[in-house]
Amino acid sequence: MSNTKSSNQAAVPEAKGALDRFKFEVANELGVPLTDGYNGNLTSKQNGSVGGYMVKKMIEAQERQMSSGSQGGQQY
Repeated sequence: MSNTKSSNQAAVPEAKGALDRFKFEVANELGVPLTDGYNGNLTSKQNGSVGGYMVKKMIEAQERQMSSGSQGGQQY
């Protein structure tokens, strides 16, 4: 058994609540029955689709912010 600490931690701890809400929003959009707490009944495909779609949406939002910022306007 390894004595190393898990690296599964938020880079910005203050964002944990927002990321959890986002995760449940995405799971709901995809029809994945995510619950608060244990989700061992879900398949790897279901869990992966939630995480993958979260990343896709975050990249899209960042690209929109970057493209609007390059034209002189910033959106918050």
